[in-house]
Amino acid sequence: MDGKEKPETIAVSAGRMSAEHFGAVNTPVYRTSTILHPNLESLKSEGLPYKYGRRGTPSSRSFESAIEQLEGGARTVAVPSGLSAITTAIFAVCSAGDHILMTDSCYGPTRHFCDKTLKRFSVETTYYDPLIAGGIDALFRPNTRAVYCESPGSLTFEMQDVPAIAAVAHAHGASVLLDNTWATPVFFRPLDYGVDLSILSGTKYLGGHADVMVGTITANESHAARLSAFYGDTGIFLGGDDCFLALRGVRTLPIRLKRHQESALKLTHWLQSHAEVVRVLYPALESDPGHALWKRDFLGSSGLFGVELRPVGDKALTAFFNGFRHFGLGYSWGGYESLIIPAEFKRTARKFEATGPLIRLHAGLEDADDLIADLDAGFARMKAAS
Repeated sequence: MDGKEKPETIAVSAGRMSAEHFGAVNTPVYRTSTILHPNLESLKSEGLPYKYGRRGTPSSRSFESAIEQLEGGARTVAVPSGLSAITTAIFAVCSAGDHILMTDSCYGPTRHFCDKTLKRFSVETTYYDPLIAGGIDALFRPNTRAVYCESPGSLTFEMQDVPAIAAVAHAHGASVLLDNTWATPVFFRPLDYGVDLSILSGTKYLGGHADVMVGTITANESHAARLSAFYGDTGIFLGGDDCFLALRGVRTLPIRLKRHQESALKLTHWLQSHAEVVRVLYPALESDPGHALWKRDFLGSSGLFGVELRPVGDKALTAFFNGFRHFGLGYSWGGYESLIIPAEFKRTARKFEATGPLIRLHAGLEDADDLIADLDAGFARMKAAS
């Protein structure tokens, strides 16, 4: 491909190996550890595409190649979960004695990893205000090796000025990492905006069917070798079955995202006018503080958003959550099903101001009017229990 294709075309066409598999449109599942070689020269060769199961199979290469092309990157590696992608990416660029700047709006397990595991390996973390933009320059130290972004932020959905942050980081010789799970490369390509390692929890939209755990990291040219080296040295690998499911999800990713976006916009506009809602956290809304950055850099919005409710007691809030027909109570998101959970998070660099409970919703592929009716019934339960 020449790089000019739209995401819809890339998602369908990239990573195919039909010519190598008797015309099969989908690369078969390879479940193998040992790969036999015809002679000693082949066994010792470093130039073969497949040498040992952990180092790659057609199943993993098909999936990784598709993500590489969607991301516009030089190298993609597939790992067993989104959190594994986060930790692998950080370890690929940080060593003992280094310092990392981490957005205060990061995914909760990312913070836990920084506070526990990175600390144990003598990597120090400083959390920064996600709205800091170019002001991040003041936080750099001689040993700062990486800046980690997540835009929009987890649970609170702050938009970050990624190009401004990346420009400062590169001026200091630091790598830029970004969790792009919310938008996927269909709606935002981080490497085009100065990011060095783009991270996806493929468990969400890539898989799309709540039936696979997968993560990906895509590197630009300058970071491809170090990512590949750490990935290979640590023995991380995603099996053929999971690669097959994830790649199957990629084929319909753009069209599913458009439906998620359409439903989310309808739900968020309805919620904005509801008496029990203080504000909706969704950068695609014109009223959102991050809307200008979202409109500048992103091509669309996904189905995940936050809602701040008016102050309400625990009994009424419990009544709201207990009884939904279509919104499930469960972690993760990005599948075909709609989900809702209370949003609980920690902030240390910038306090998130909220007067009432914060909830997180994912608009699935159900009819949007049915989802609105489900939420309306929840608000009625809450009011009756107040």
